Amino acid sequence: MADERAADAGIGDHRFVDPALLRRALTHRSAGSPHNERLEFLGDALLNLFVAEQLYQRWPSADEGAMTRARAELVRESTLARIARDLGLGERLTLGPGEMKSGGHRRDSILADAVEAVIAARYLDAGLEACRELVLSWYLPLLDALPPPNRVGKDPKTRLQEWLQARGWPLPAYALLAERGDEHDRIFQVRCTIAQPPLSAEGEGTSRRAAEQSAAEALLAHLA
Repeated sequence: MADERAADAGIGDHRFVDPALLRRALTHRSAGSPHNERLEFLGDALLNLFVAEQLYQRWPSADEGAMTRARAELVRESTLARIARDLGLGERLTLGPGEMKSGGHRRDSILADAVEAVIAARYLDAGLEACRELVLSWYLPLLDALPPPNRVGKDPKTRLQEWLQARGWPLPAYALLAERGDEHDRIFQVRCTIAQPPLSAEGEGTSRRAAEQSAAEALLAHLA
């Protein structure tokens, strides 16, 4: 993809004094040098700093374990890739011919690396406070949506089990309802049922475990 896709020299409302920094941040190593790997290294550290800072301020009573789990959720590859898609970064990446042909602009790992590189580019271009402002413009909604510290990082099946155990009620039962699709692309449908209160919910996933998690999440929504 061509450099002109980064020629507006900005990310959202954040403009770059040095457009070359943004171009580098959006250049994958497959396109040759200079590319964004060094920026990615720096951006990863800055992102972890800003997220840790927010968690420390928001959760004055949380222990290190809860904050560590929350940070891991917020800075993981899939979260960064979702941010990249929201920003339209995939269409602005400069990729080598092979990555272009294989759809690299849609790949989570490449998108996540680009977000980290953009963070570093913003820091080098405008300083720490401007970089923090950029990151928080993406992350405040995610931070606001976090569950309480004692629930963060726990999967839906664990949360449902703990909710029932805390009340002395029977554990949930999971039943496989259906499988469909090709052997390499299966979809599983599962029902989760609890006896008290009498409720059930269904979920789907690309594995039985994922379908069970989806069903547990749906049932938890009824209990909320």
